[in-house]
Amino acid sequence: MHYFSSDFKLGILGGGQLGKMLLYETRKWDIYTKVLDASKEAPCKIACNDFVVGSLLDFDTVYNFGKDVDVLTIEIENVNVDALEKLESEGIKVYPPTRSLRIIQNKANQKLFYVDNNIPTANFQRFAYKSEITDSFNNGALQFPFIWKAAQFGYDGQGVKVVRSLTDLNELPAGECIAEEMVHFKNELAVIVARSSNGEVKTYPVVEMEFHPEANQVEYVLCPARIDDEVAKKAQEIALKVSEKIQQVGLLAVELFQTQNDTILVNEVAPRPHNSGHYSIEASYTNQFEQHIRAILGLPLGITDSKVAGIMVNLVGEEGHTGDVVYENLDTIIKKHGVTPHIYGKKQTRPFRKMGHVTIVNKNIERAREIAQQVKETIKVISK
Repeated sequence: MHYFSSDFKLGILGGGQLGKMLLYETRKWDIYTKVLDASKEAPCKIACNDFVVGSLLDFDTVYNFGKDVDVLTIEIENVNVDALEKLESEGIKVYPPTRSLRIIQNKANQKLFYVDNNIPTANFQRFAYKSEITDSFNNGALQFPFIWKAAQFGYDGQGVKVVRSLTDLNELPAGECIAEEMVHFKNELAVIVARSSNGEVKTYPVVEMEFHPEANQVEYVLCPARIDDEVAKKAQEIALKVSEKIQQVGLLAVELFQTQNDTILVNEVAPRPHNSGHYSIEASYTNQFEQHIRAILGLPLGITDSKVAGIMVNLVGEEGHTGDVVYENLDTIIKKHGVTPHIYGKKQTRPFRKMGHVTIVNKNIERAREIAQQVKETIKVISK
């Protein structure tokens, strides 16, 4: 099939910043794109060929959207899988495949998948209702503290909470969830695996993630991770096993814990371009967004090596600010060598909302980390 300057049509479910950055690559190659998002002001609106407003969770909307594309992919997991399954049965190529997405979309199913396939992960319990957690604790089967995770619809730190007492449960939603043993880790790591529709597989270098203690969001991503080679090798091997077992097509971001004794545990996965790979836009020979397009179209995968050390800093809305966004001191950080801001195009800010990111590249990872700290302390995402 001819993809470039042709009648080929790529559909993308989700019009947020990940979709916008995918569109950088489709525009580079002149691939026709059609995007569906619930917001008429989604960041993707300005860069695709066709933009459709509608719910990603509505069967008819997703099905009708996908009927006239050749390949359909996602930039967010919260989509109607039943509609995707019907499209698949009618010959539309859907990546990730629905069998993979059904596992990943529900965190309880994800965890059971790891257990069934001998993939190391933290101990957990699954609950149909939040009220069952209290019963489990009273029966001695659960101890504080633990990590509560909503089974579905969590994103950007939402749907995850450290529970230290029964009173902490009061503010949590009542639906299906898991209670996960708290892991005392050295590092939080991630590996992105690219798997092509023709079977070719490559991994990106292991990255190190530093999280905001309150928002449970990534603040910094460092590549390469500052870990021993043996630990990095183990992390990549486990990520490859997850990708192989789940039969992902496209990108699979595998988030990992490195424990105190250097055991590697899988935390969770995302079947799409991921925050942990944003550094690759400036620092890699093939950035993650181009790689995802290559993978789902069955094109040869690009080299995943880094040209230079890279650090990504998330730009999120400041606490106490909601409304029309203002990026304060952006001109100051642009003066710094090796600093590139990416603004996502969201006009409204709110506390901890992802509004953009900044990439810092440098030959020395420690120097890059110093500059990243300066960037984080300088730029402020506030409201008017």
